[in-house]
Amino acid sequence: MTPLAEPFMPWRAREKSSQALERAGVPRQVEPRHWLAMTWLMGGAGAGAAFGLALVFDSHPASPAVLAGMAGVCWPRLWLRGQAQRRKRRIDRDMPFVLDMMTLCVEAGLGLHGALLQSAQCCAPGPLRDALDGALADMRTGMSRMAALKAMAARSGSAALQAWAASMAQADAMGMSLGPLMRGQAAQCRADRFQHAERLAMEAPVKMLLPLIGCIFPCTFIVLGFPIAWQLLPALQ
Repeated sequence: MTPLAEPFMPWRAREKSSQALERAGVPRQVEPRHWLAMTWLMGGAGAGAAFGLALVFDSHPASPAVLAGMAGVCWPRLWLRGQAQRRKRRIDRDMPFVLDMMTLCVEAGLGLHGALLQSAQCCAPGPLRDALDGALADMRTGMSRMAALKAMAARSGSAALQAWAASMAQADAMGMSLGPLMRGQAAQCRADRFQHAERLAMEAPVKMLLPLIGCIFPCTFIVLGFPIAWQLLPALQ
């Protein structure tokens, strides 16, 4: 399907799909044309399955096939968006530890490259470790250190990682000390995580309001009202 899908993908859509694949952590071997071909296959599989089920149950097969085909085309995009969000949350969660590790390495006398190498080795397996390994691989291929860090931050989609890369580039240009800067970045990441948790906790009552009204309140009214109705039933008769 890839040769058939490639002519239908303009360069703007190719660039957006490439960024979405990078942010979701999809391996680099998967190109945007492969992804478009897979969405076509998912849409065709969904339409074919719905068409077959409609024929089995003797119903009109056109509408279910169209709806299932659209759902099959949209599902990979929704999965990719959800995967990027989960990857971003894991990166934000691991950032304070990695920054603390890099701060210790820099204050112990290592350079930024050595601190990145030690952090990549000691970090827990996950998207942040993969991003650090990718940045180190870019540096080994000849890319400059700041360019590799900025590319890593752009691929991750994490605001905390992008802010860290920008501060590293500014510190490198101005000759600032990296230890206090990274320590402040770690404290800021922890503060952002705490504020995000507080915001989610404040949103929880609003999200619970609809299930409370639709599920719990009717059951409560039934439990309270049934004995009263049972006692009033003889009087009404």
